[in-house]
Amino acid sequence: MNAPVLEITGIAKSFGGQRVLHDLDLQLMPGSITAIVGASGCGKTTLLRIVAGFETPDAGTVSIAGKHVAGSDRPVAAHRRDIGYVAQDGALFPHLTVGQNIAYGLAGSAAKTRTRVAELLETVSLDESYARRRPHELSGGQQQRIALARALARRPALMLLDEPFSALDTGLRASTRKAVAELLAEAQVTTLLVTHDQEEALAVADQVAVMRNGRFTKVGTPQQVYLQPDDRFTAEFLGDCVLLPCEVTSGSANSALGRIPLRGPAADGPATLMLRPEQLVATAVSDDGAAGVATVLASEFRGHDVLLTVDPGGGTAPIVVRQHSVDPPAVDSKVRLDVMGPGVVLDEDPSAR
Repeated sequence: MNAPVLEITGIAKSFGGQRVLHDLDLQLMPGSITAIVGASGCGKTTLLRIVAGFETPDAGTVSIAGKHVAGSDRPVAAHRRDIGYVAQDGALFPHLTVGQNIAYGLAGSAAKTRTRVAELLETVSLDESYARRRPHELSGGQQQRIALARALARRPALMLLDEPFSALDTGLRASTRKAVAELLAEAQVTTLLVTHDQEEALAVADQVAVMRNGRFTKVGTPQQVYLQPDDRFTAEFLGDCVLLPCEVTSGSANSALGRIPLRGPAADGPATLMLRPEQLVATAVSDDGAAGVATVLASEFRGHDVLLTVDPGGGTAPIVVRQHSVDPPAVDSKVRLDVMGPGVVLDEDPSAR
C-alpha cells in the first residue's frame, strides 16, 4: 500500500489562549485531491498555513513525503517543504510577464527554462504566446491557471490551494475549477484544497473533510460525507435536508413517510431520520382520502429542478422535495410521496458540545 504524501497527526493550535484547532488527524494519498470545507473562522486556513510552514503548531506533527516538516525540534522552513501554493487571488507578480511568473524560482539555463514554461502553459491549456503577456491582460480564470502553472513548475510533492476560485464569478468559477481539477488529476499531483464552497468540495475532491470549530465532523469520500453524515451540522452544512422524527427498529426507521431502510447501523428507539430532498418523489394523485396522501403547499421553480413544499399531514411539519422541473405537481394538488434509497439516523452533534 502506498504511503500518504501528507500526514497530519494530532495537530493543535491556539491564538491568545483561544484554541482554534483540536488534535486533527488527516492523510492524503498519492495523486488524490482532499478538500477541507467549513465556514469562515472554523480553522481550515490555519491548518493549511501550518502545512505550508507559515504557522507553527502547538502540538502534533506534519509529514510530507515521509519527512517530518512540523512538530519536530527543528521544523522545516516553508520554502524547503516541497510544496506548491496557490492563493485566492493567484498572487502573480504584476511587473513580470506570464513567462517570468511561471519561471520564478526555477534553476537551469535560459533554454531549459523556456522549454519548461512552454510545457506548463500547454499543461494549463494556454498557448505559448501567453508567456509574453502581463497578468493584467489575462482574465481571472487565466490568472489562476498561470498561478497553478507557477506552483507546478518545480514539480512539488504537495499542492496547496487556498480558496483559489472564490474571487471568480459563478460561471467562470465552475469552468475554472473543473479545468484545474482535471489538470491536477492528470498530473497526479497530491492536493489539499481549502474552501467554504460545499459544491466545490463535493465536485472536485476524492476526499472531503468537513470542519467545525477546529474539529473534523466527518472525513470521507464526497458520497460518504453527503449521503451518510454523522451529525446534523454536517448534514445541513453540505446541503438541504429532510429531518423527521422516527422510531428505529431492526435497521429501519418508521416515520411519517413510512418504513425507511437505513444506510448504517442504528440503535433501536426514537431518533432523527435524515433524507436528502432529491430522494423524495411527489406524484400527483386523486384526492380519494387514501392514507399517505400529502398536499403541495408551495412550488419554487429553479430551472433544472423545482422545490416543492409538501404537507405530509398527521401533525408532521412540512417537508421539501427536490425533483425535475418538467410538469411538477401544482400547488394545492394531492401527491403520493415515494422515497428512493435508504436514510440516515443522525447522532448528537459532537462539535456543539
